[in-house]
Amino acid sequence: MAGARGCLRVLRQRPEGQGAGGRAGVGAAVVNRVARMVVILARDGPTCVWCARVFRGQAVPTTDHLVPRVKGGPSWLENEVAACRGCNRLRGHVSPVDWLGECLRLGWNPDVERVSRVLTLLEAAIAERGGQRRARTYVQSQLRRLAKG
Repeated sequence: MAGARGCLRVLRQRPEGQGAGGRAGVGAAVVNRVARMVVILARDGPTCVWCARVFRGQAVPTTDHLVPRVKGGPSWLENEVAACRGCNRLRGHVSPVDWLGECLRLGWNPDVERVSRVLTLLEAAIAERGGQRRARTYVQSQLRRLAKG
């Protein structure tokens, strides 16, 4: 966990669009994406947040934004979880709480605690950094719905 925090700090300090060594461009974006996934997996573990599949073979980790980008979600590590490609594609822009319900209905074993923890991290990051007006209210409503059970 301490290593993930250190990587998170380094990634935050880089200017947007720059990867390792301050390089800009497509290569840097790939390096940044890989580095982000390493931090997410270190923070959350090597399983899909929605179906609990271990990432190996065909189960490849992808970055899933809890607050979808189209609904105002930032591209911050605090808004990202690791999900297998199938779950990420199926979820689309469905809210985290609604998708957790769908996962349970399908007989999967979603990690409700992880979703709650990452949403709480995002809420704290928004409070610290400011902005994100749309995402702030979305996160608060999702946390309220999770608390209701």
